[in-house]
Amino acid sequence: MSDRPIAAIILAAGKGTRMKSRRHKVLHEIAGRPMIEHLLANVEALGPQALVTIVGEYREQLEERLADRCTFAVQEPQQGTGHAVQQAKEALSGFEGDVLVLYGDVPFVKAATMQSMIDRLRGADAPAAVVLGFEPADPLRYGRVIAQQGRILKMVEYKDATEEERACTLCNSGLLAARSEDLFALLDRVGNENAQGEYYLPDIVNIAIADGHNCAVVSADSPDEVGGINSRAELAAAEAQWQALAREEAMANGVTLRAPETVHFSYDTDLAEDVVVEPNVVFGPGVKVASGAVIKSFSHLEGATVGEDVEVGPYARLRPGAVLEKGAKVGNFVEIKKATLGEGAKANHLTYLGDATVGAGANIGAGTITCNYDGYFKHRTNIGPRAFIGSNSALIAPVDIGADAIVAAGSAVTRDVADGELRMVRADQLVKPGWADRFHDAMKKKKKAAQNK
Repeated sequence: MSDRPIAAIILAAGKGTRMKSRRHKVLHEIAGRPMIEHLLANVEALGPQALVTIVGEYREQLEERLADRCTFAVQEPQQGTGHAVQQAKEALSGFEGDVLVLYGDVPFVKAATMQSMIDRLRGADAPAAVVLGFEPADPLRYGRVIAQQGRILKMVEYKDATEEERACTLCNSGLLAARSEDLFALLDRVGNENAQGEYYLPDIVNIAIADGHNCAVVSADSPDEVGGINSRAELAAAEAQWQALAREEAMANGVTLRAPETVHFSYDTDLAEDVVVEPNVVFGPGVKVASGAVIKSFSHLEGATVGEDVEVGPYARLRPGAVLEKGAKVGNFVEIKKATLGEGAKANHLTYLGDATVGAGANIGAGTITCNYDGYFKHRTNIGPRAFIGSNSALIAPVDIGADAIVAAGSAVTRDVADGELRMVRADQLVKPGWADRFHDAMKKKKKAAQNK
């Protein structure tokens, strides 16, 4: 039994009306990643042989996003969860294994929890179905799992439950595991004689029990693991939940967060031991920070690689492709995009470095920019090791600045600068003694005349 293949059916056909969005509900992001991708990452950890996503409205968005990762089945019209799962029957034709039924808007179910459902399904008593239960602080209007010692006696929707059944605190998350040979045979027997007139997936449990088969329940570690997301408020709550766990994990792994509640992580943020993060820092997707680095307040990093002992910020912006090598320093109001700052190099103030390579030990003066775009194409700037770029310089790409070269402040450089060369590109200063005094006297007379009219 343990080597049976696994398939997953992900229900994502709901209209998501409470989200009030033209984007499919399950494509709304948590920590920089669509909620369904959080779920898929955990499902894929189990090595499933097949993934089927049930789609409905806005299905083209899901098909575009997940085109190479799963098969799609359309539920139209939408007549309940049991009806939704039935739509996967053709896609799983010929599949002989264990099937997980999951929900695209329940993104935080752990791979270990899914595996526990599969393991229970493969138990010696061979239950016909395994339900994932949970015990919320307030059961509200969740369907109930009536069970004794892990064996299900009855599944009931809240609207159809008696007061005694509603007093049960073990609730149905909606997630379920069953053998493929049982799942669709049971679904074919589900009716819609209920308060909603829909085909309920949990009814397969009741049918199996009535046939004399055993069905089992396992419990999620926390209600948060099976929380569904149906509105913007619930999306924000899920984001807060995810961020709190990410911060705890970072600090447990040796990262210092000066004000944890103000630091925002992405799903793939990678911070090494002894990284220090000051308040109000945002990590977009694709950031890796090495040991000893300090990220100062109000910095925004995305798609960036930060080396050992690097200092970033405050008020710095690292965009995708930014690479800061060991000991480099990026100061306030510096933006870096598709550029490498070599070991020990510095850009301390008010600078833009785009499509550039800056050599080790180079110094980039305040107000320097690499002019990398001509309106049609991007061009590169290469700055050699130990070069010194004076303040308020414009390096007009493509251009190479040699090792140990100096670019004088205020220069607009359009041609390559050789190693050890000084390049000064300025107009001659024009001096007119007394001109300013005469100008002020004339303007004051004009103003006084205008006021006397």
